[in-house]
Amino acid sequence: MPELLEPIDIRILSALQDDGRLTNQALSAEVGLSTSPCWRRVRQLEESGVISGYTAVLDRRRIGLGVLAFIKVKIDSHSEAEAEAFSADVSKLKEVVACYSIAGDADFLMQVVSPDLDTYARFAMSILRRLPRIKEMQTMFVLTEVKPFKGFPLDVATGA
Repeated sequence: MPELLEPIDIRILSALQDDGRLTNQALSAEVGLSTSPCWRRVRQLEESGVISGYTAVLDRRRIGLGVLAFIKVKIDSHSEAEAEAFSADVSKLKEVVACYSIAGDADFLMQVVSPDLDTYARFAMSILRRLPRIKEMQTMFVLTEVKPFKGFPLDVATGA
Protein backbone atom coordinates (compact mmCIF):
# COMPACT_ATOMS: atom_id res chain seq x y z
CA MET A 1 0.00 0.00 0.00
CA PRO A 2 1.53 3.34 -1.02
CA GLU A 3 0.49 5.18 2.11
CA LEU A 4 -0.14 3.88 5.60
CA LEU A 5 -3.53 4.90 6.86
CA GLU A 6 -4.23 4.94 10.56
CA PRO A 7 -7.48 3.49 11.92
CA ILE A 8 -8.91 6.98 12.44
CA ASP A 9 -8.21 7.79 8.77
CA ILE A 10 -10.10 4.65 7.75
CA ARG A 11 -13.08 5.70 9.89
CA ILE A 12 -13.02 9.19 8.35
CA LEU A 13 -12.78 7.84 4.81
CA SER A 14 -15.55 5.33 5.42
CA ALA A 15 -17.86 8.02 6.81
CA LEU A 16 -17.11 10.38 3.91
CA GLN A 17 -17.71 7.64 1.34
CA ASP A 18 -21.12 7.07 2.91
CA ASP A 19 -21.93 10.78 3.06
CA GLY A 20 -19.56 13.34 1.54
CA ARG A 21 -21.75 16.19 2.80
CA LEU A 22 -21.07 15.57 6.48
CA THR A 23 -20.11 18.72 8.31
CA ASN A 24 -16.83 18.59 10.19
CA GLN A 25 -18.80 18.59 13.44
CA ALA A 26 -20.97 15.62 12.37
CA LEU A 27 -17.93 13.79 10.98
CA SER A 28 -15.93 14.29 14.15
CA ALA A 29 -18.84 12.98 16.24
CA GLU A 30 -19.24 9.94 13.98
CA VAL A 31 -15.56 8.96 14.08
CA GLY A 32 -14.99 9.85 17.74
CA LEU A 33 -12.51 12.68 17.31
CA SER A 34 -12.74 16.32 18.35
CA THR A 35 -13.41 18.83 15.58
CA SER A 36 -9.96 20.43 15.16
CA PRO A 37 -7.99 17.16 14.82
CA CYS A 38 -10.72 15.78 12.56
CA TRP A 39 -10.50 18.83 10.29
CA ARG A 40 -6.68 18.52 10.17
CA ARG A 41 -6.90 14.81 9.28
CA VAL A 42 -9.36 15.49 6.46
CA ARG A 43 -7.10 18.25 5.11
CA GLN A 44 -4.10 15.88 5.24
CA LEU A 45 -6.07 13.22 3.36
CA GLU A 46 -7.02 15.81 0.74
CA GLU A 47 -3.52 17.25 0.39
CA SER A 48 -1.93 13.79 0.09
CA GLY A 49 -4.40 12.89 -2.68
CA VAL A 50 -6.12 10.08 -0.77
CA ILE A 51 -9.29 12.17 -1.07
CA SER A 52 -9.26 13.45 -4.62
CA GLY A 53 -12.59 15.26 -4.57
CA TYR A 54 -16.23 15.25 -3.56
CA THR A 55 -19.18 14.52 -5.80
CA ALA A 56 -22.90 13.74 -5.83
CA VAL A 57 -23.97 10.23 -6.81
CA LEU A 58 -26.75 10.46 -9.39
CA ASP A 59 -29.31 7.87 -10.44
CA ARG A 60 -28.61 7.62 -14.16
CA ARG A 61 -32.15 6.45 -14.99
CA ARG A 62 -33.74 9.43 -13.23
CA ILE A 63 -31.64 11.82 -15.31
CA GLY A 64 -32.59 10.12 -18.57
CA LEU A 65 -29.70 7.70 -19.12
CA GLY A 66 -31.53 4.39 -19.42
CA VAL A 67 -28.77 2.46 -21.18
CA LEU A 68 -25.54 1.41 -19.49
CA ALA A 69 -23.07 -0.55 -21.57
CA PHE A 70 -19.53 -1.86 -21.33
CA ILE A 71 -17.52 -1.95 -24.53
CA LYS A 72 -14.38 -4.01 -25.00
CA VAL A 73 -12.12 -2.49 -27.64
CA LYS A 74 -9.11 -3.84 -29.48
CA ILE A 75 -6.94 -1.29 -31.25
CA ASP A 76 -4.85 -1.79 -34.40
CA SER A 77 -1.45 -1.15 -32.93
CA HIS A 78 -0.06 -1.69 -29.47
CA SER A 79 2.48 1.09 -29.62
CA GLU A 80 2.48 3.56 -26.77
CA ALA A 81 1.74 6.44 -29.14
CA GLU A 82 -1.32 4.69 -30.59
CA ALA A 83 -2.67 3.79 -27.16
CA GLU A 84 -2.18 7.39 -25.98
CA ALA A 85 -3.88 8.75 -29.10
CA PHE A 86 -6.84 6.39 -28.60
CA SER A 87 -7.06 7.41 -24.94
CA ALA A 88 -7.08 11.09 -25.93
CA ASP A 89 -9.86 10.49 -28.48
CA VAL A 90 -12.00 8.55 -26.00
CA SER A 91 -11.49 11.14 -23.26
CA LYS A 92 -13.35 13.67 -25.45
CA LEU A 93 -16.50 11.52 -25.72
CA LYS A 94 -19.05 12.60 -23.12
CA GLU A 95 -20.98 9.31 -23.42
CA VAL A 96 -17.91 7.44 -22.17
CA VAL A 97 -18.08 7.84 -18.39
CA ALA A 98 -15.08 5.59 -17.64
CA CYS A 99 -12.35 3.92 -19.67
CA TYR A 100 -9.62 1.53 -18.60
CA SER A 101 -6.57 0.10 -20.35
CA ILE A 102 -6.82 -3.62 -19.58
CA ALA A 103 -5.02 -6.93 -19.93
CA GLY A 104 -6.72 -9.90 -21.53
CA ASP A 105 -8.61 -10.34 -24.76
CA ALA A 106 -9.09 -6.59 -25.32
CA ASP A 107 -7.02 -3.43 -24.96
CA PHE A 108 -9.59 -1.10 -23.38
CA LEU A 109 -12.84 -1.39 -21.46
CA MET A 110 -15.23 1.55 -21.66
CA GLN A 111 -18.31 2.28 -19.62
CA VAL A 112 -20.88 4.14 -21.72
CA VAL A 113 -24.27 5.68 -20.98
CA SER A 114 -27.05 6.66 -23.36
CA PRO A 115 -30.70 7.70 -23.12
CA ASP A 116 -31.91 4.71 -25.14
CA LEU A 117 -30.81 1.96 -27.55
CA ASP A 118 -31.40 4.05 -30.69
CA THR A 119 -29.19 6.84 -29.36
CA TYR A 120 -26.56 4.29 -28.31
CA ALA A 121 -26.62 2.74 -31.81
CA ARG A 122 -26.06 6.15 -33.43
CA PHE A 123 -23.19 6.89 -31.04
CA ALA A 124 -21.58 3.48 -31.57
CA MET A 125 -21.86 3.50 -35.37
CA SER A 126 -21.37 7.19 -36.16
CA ILE A 127 -18.82 8.23 -33.56
CA LEU A 128 -17.15 5.38 -31.73
CA ARG A 129 -16.76 2.97 -34.65
CA ARG A 130 -15.31 5.81 -36.73
CA LEU A 131 -12.34 6.34 -34.40
CA PRO A 132 -9.28 5.56 -36.52
CA ARG A 133 -7.56 3.06 -34.25
CA ILE A 134 -10.40 0.64 -33.45
CA LYS A 135 -9.83 -2.83 -34.82
CA GLU A 136 -12.68 -4.57 -33.00
CA MET A 137 -15.31 -3.73 -30.41
CA GLN A 138 -17.82 -5.75 -28.44
CA THR A 139 -20.71 -4.22 -26.50
CA MET A 140 -22.24 -5.76 -23.39
CA PHE A 141 -25.46 -4.15 -22.17
CA VAL A 142 -26.26 -4.01 -18.47
CA LEU A 143 -29.61 -5.64 -17.77
CA THR A 144 -29.59 -5.14 -13.99
CA GLU A 145 -27.14 -3.38 -11.74
CA VAL A 146 -26.59 -6.08 -9.14
CA LYS A 147 -23.99 -4.15 -7.16
CA PRO A 148 -23.30 -0.65 -8.46
CA PHE A 149 -20.17 1.15 -7.32
CA LYS A 150 -20.72 2.73 -3.90
CA GLY A 151 -17.15 3.30 -2.76
CA PHE A 152 -13.95 1.41 -2.17
CA PRO A 153 -13.76 -1.43 0.39
CA LEU A 154 -11.43 0.12 2.93
CA ASP A 155 -11.18 -3.08 4.98
CA VAL A 156 -9.85 -4.92 1.91
CA ALA A 157 -7.36 -2.13 1.14
CA THR A 158 -6.01 -2.03 4.67
CA GLY A 159 -6.23 -5.73 5.51
CA ALA A 160 -8.43 -4.94 8.50
